[in-house]
Amino acid sequence: MHSMMKGARGARLWATAAAAALLATSAQAADAADAADAAAEATGVQEVVVTGLRTTRSAVALEAQEIQKVLPGASPLKAVQTLPGVLFRTADPWGNNEQNLSLFVHGFSTQQLGYTLDGVPLGDQQYGNYNGLSVSRAISSENVGRVTLSTGTGSLRVPSTSMLGGAIETFSRDPLDERTLHAALTLGSYKANRTFVRLDSGELAGGARGYLSYLRQDQEAWDFNGHQRGHQVNLKLVSEPGPGTLTFYADWQMKVEPNEDATAFGNQQTALGQGYFPYTRAFLYPNLQACTATLTGGPGTPPPGQGNNFSNCFSAAQREDILSYVRHDWEPARGFTWSNTAYYHYNFGRGIVAGPVNTAGLPGLFATYYPNLVVGSATSTATLQNIVNLFGGSGNAVRTTEYRINRGGVISNLTWEIGDHQVEAGGWFEHNEPAQHRVWYPMTAANNNLSPYDVPRGPKALTQYAGEFFINDIQLHIQDQWRIVPRLLLQAGVKASIQDATGKFPINQRNLPTVAVPVRYPTGSIKTEEWFLPQVGLLWEPTDNEQVFFNAQKNLRQFIPYGAGSGFYGFSPWSLGTQAAFDLFKETVKPETSWTYEGGVRTRRSFDGSLISGVDGQVSVYLVEFRNRLLNIAPYNFINPAPAILANVGGVTSKGVDISGTVNFGPNFSVYNALSYNDTEYDDDYQSGVQVVNGVTVPVTVATAGKQVPLTSKWLNKTILRASYGNFEAQLSGDYVGKRYVTYLNDLSVKSSLLIGLQASYAFDMPADSRLKRGRISLNITNVTDEKGVSTAGVTSNSGGYTAFPIAPRMAFVTLEADF
Repeated sequence: MHSMMKGARGARLWATAAAAALLATSAQAADAADAADAAAEATGVQEVVVTGLRTTRSAVALEAQEIQKVLPGASPLKAVQTLPGVLFRTADPWGNNEQNLSLFVHGFSTQQLGYTLDGVPLGDQQYGNYNGLSVSRAISSENVGRVTLSTGTGSLRVPSTSMLGGAIETFSRDPLDERTLHAALTLGSYKANRTFVRLDSGELAGGARGYLSYLRQDQEAWDFNGHQRGHQVNLKLVSEPGPGTLTFYADWQMKVEPNEDATAFGNQQTALGQGYFPYTRAFLYPNLQACTATLTGGPGTPPPGQGNNFSNCFSAAQREDILSYVRHDWEPARGFTWSNTAYYHYNFGRGIVAGPVNTAGLPGLFATYYPNLVVGSATSTATLQNIVNLFGGSGNAVRTTEYRINRGGVISNLTWEIGDHQVEAGGWFEHNEPAQHRVWYPMTAANNNLSPYDVPRGPKALTQYAGEFFINDIQLHIQDQWRIVPRLLLQAGVKASIQDATGKFPINQRNLPTVAVPVRYPTGSIKTEEWFLPQVGLLWEPTDNEQVFFNAQKNLRQFIPYGAGSGFYGFSPWSLGTQAAFDLFKETVKPETSWTYEGGVRTRRSFDGSLISGVDGQVSVYLVEFRNRLLNIAPYNFINPAPAILANVGGVTSKGVDISGTVNFGPNFSVYNALSYNDTEYDDDYQSGVQVVNGVTVPVTVATAGKQVPLTSKWLNKTILRASYGNFEAQLSGDYVGKRYVTYLNDLSVKSSLLIGLQASYAFDMPADSRLKRGRISLNITNVTDEKGVSTAGVTSNSGGYTAFPIAPRMAFVTLEADF
């Protein structure tokens, strides 16, 4: 973290084997890397997590090999699941499936954190977001040098419009000084095949270095007949052509990720489907005949007994990204550094779903575009048959939600050391032109719509809407770190966040013929600016082995044009459906803000000549006051148009404690455990609509005050047992997540789960004259006990229902690695 004083005099950095350092705070990224290298040389331990002193916030930095121990090729987001206060779940073992990913850190959800790669913003990591891409699409896992998690307050310099809480910063590895060819092959359960090749150039003329890598991954989904496939290329060059250092990075990736559907649970589903709750909702592809044969409820209608849990023909996420940056780091004078980065990101992709035409009120939607199809009513047998014929006769239709992101930006940071002060100032500007279209196609062979892997190319049945946005983001910051006395550090700064967003709809939705007052997506601009977002931190070292730290920070989350799981039905002012509602929102609604307070004590002790050779520990407490919470009280719906309500509905208070520690029994065995308690509750009730009681119209109050925020868990526990002997190493990990509520009123919950992972590896000794520099074989087993239950859940109502994805079963993978 940049809150460390660069080259701080007497700074004590240490590296511990494996989990030993999973408990503490990281230093500045460059300092962490230097410390890791030094520790590796001193101890012979290559897998390290760096624990840094002299920082006022709680953070941890996982090094590259720690990430690969979770599972070779694992997403950096999955790797942080071993850290205190982190709740991470996904329905695939790699952590790459974006649709069913769930991440909470100290009560903050995925879309409330900040994310970067080498300082370049990655957006809010939501599925189908408007301003970024998942970290696993931005860089191949094998090219990650380290990932830093700030659990409470993120650095002021992190470029993000979503960072209400902490930040997850990923850093790419630097090219090697020596020419090296690295190859890795992972084979395993469900026909998993991951091939990774990287060529490091070594030092070239003029001191330049670089690497080029290629990744191909293919794995059959464990619960349906679909392959999740992807290709990725990374290029990084580092050179010193003159004053300073020039870095260039480029990433290209393309993936097709067939997705399972979530299972709907609760009272509504019981009423609809007589209690039909399948553990998985597999799609029917490639059995295309079944896509029609299972529509037994009438024309284009799934079996009534399955309710909302019918099987679609198929669904998939298709994504292609290009991300690149160029950075120049320059030190024109001693103690004065200037870093400038320019970046560009282009994304094109779609979510594609093929399913029955008579679900979720679709006949009413289609009737707005083809009123001549309606015979009697939108749901009459004759009308349904007309709709089936419109979409090719199979009873299914293909829907695509097509995304585009076209953004570029610049980042500039200055650091100046003056005596006992380190002053930093910087700015970030990004221009983004995202777009989202929804298009419907007939499901016919002529339209090439018979596969989750293909892009529909035939004639469209209709374009439901097309939205375009133009967004400018500016972020400024300045801070000072003052070494008051050798054992006392004060850090204070302020950040400003400005956003100017405009949305328009070249193709707007149509209305039912019976609608008296047309409802249409609004057009307009919203500018939000907050010039005073302060941060203050204090670090006191009462002894050589203990530290006391405190940090407080105010953050803001900007409005979004569209986002995951919501599209234009969600938490966006452009989803409101009427221009009047948009104008009212613009005048009355405020962006979400938070005040985060965190403090704690760290200790590190070593004991020579005893059974316990060392103990590391940290206790941290935090309080978060989250204000102006946005809630979509009454989302606009195409099928039954009604006034939409997106409003501020009060606050949320989160408080908790993390207690973590590692006990080292000599250099070959360690035990790590982290226990976390988090209580995140709504502060207020809110009103949703009206009802008539004894002839009087009164507002409906939803009693959320004092209720636990859904999907968070009060109790988390992480455990890692690690042992090594010569070239052999093994670890056993456990990740416990307590009960999670899945409704706003806390009437339904999903049970706790404990996922256990096993990793073992052996490194081969190579002769000095061998062309093979390094060889290694490793075994990973995920979910060793084959735990059943809910991995990720979705909140669908105040009470009575929810959706859920299952936990992936036990899987085993073998990885062969070699360096030439």
